[in-house]
Amino acid sequence: MVDHSIAGKTVLIAGGGKNLGGLLARDLATHGASAVVIHYNSAASKAEADATVQAVQQLGAKAVALQGDLTRAAAVEKLFADAVAAVGRPDIAINTVGKVLKKPFSEISEAEYDEMTAVNSKSAFFFLKEAGKHVKDNGKICTLVTSLLGAYTPFYAAYAGTKAPVEHYTRAASKEFGARGISVTAVGPGPMDTPFFYGQEGADAVAYHKSAAALSPFSKTGLTDIEDVVPFIRHLVSDGWWITGQTILINGGYTTK
Repeated sequence: MVDHSIAGKTVLIAGGGKNLGGLLARDLATHGASAVVIHYNSAASKAEADATVQAVQQLGAKAVALQGDLTRAAAVEKLFADAVAAVGRPDIAINTVGKVLKKPFSEISEAEYDEMTAVNSKSAFFFLKEAGKHVKDNGKICTLVTSLLGAYTPFYAAYAGTKAPVEHYTRAASKEFGARGISVTAVGPGPMDTPFFYGQEGADAVAYHKSAAALSPFSKTGLTDIEDVVPFIRHLVSDGWWITGQTILINGGYTTK
């Protein structure tokens, strides 16, 4: 019988130093993960990654922070190689990396398009590739996308458009890795109450998003709170293993598909 619990498992979280990734690292350690590898992008986010490492260690798990710009395939390869060297092959690999751009279609430059593609699509592709090579049999892989994949809206072409390919990457990977018992999912939160959201939105847009979900009146912020997303990801990378190849929107009724 395969053990699908979190207890004793080794976890790798890309973008694991802060916000949703940081909370996931703490949560999975609380639920018995034995080791957590916390990836961070650059020196600007090192202090937060180090704080998450300390918090995970205080919860009784081994923790290590590894830096890398995952828009380069070689950096993704190195992240997994260094993680395996530090704590062994992961049982669970979660990718929370992403970048938002809110702009009219006609104002998006080629440089902006290339950056969004690299951060949101390319990094996810190579993360799934390396996860498929390194995650143990019967492991779990989960990637963060966006609930805008279920929206009919302007201004997010470069964001939702470069997250959209991850849905197919997820389906393809789930078919290819399924023979080894590995489940592969994508999770699309609604607008989350993090700096990731507020940096792109004006006051009027913030007010709209805080009232747009069916369950907004019952959220402490009106937005999707990271505390409400974490249990779903925890489930998908443990007892929810039978869900695979799918994108789950977690947004309180902000959008549906």
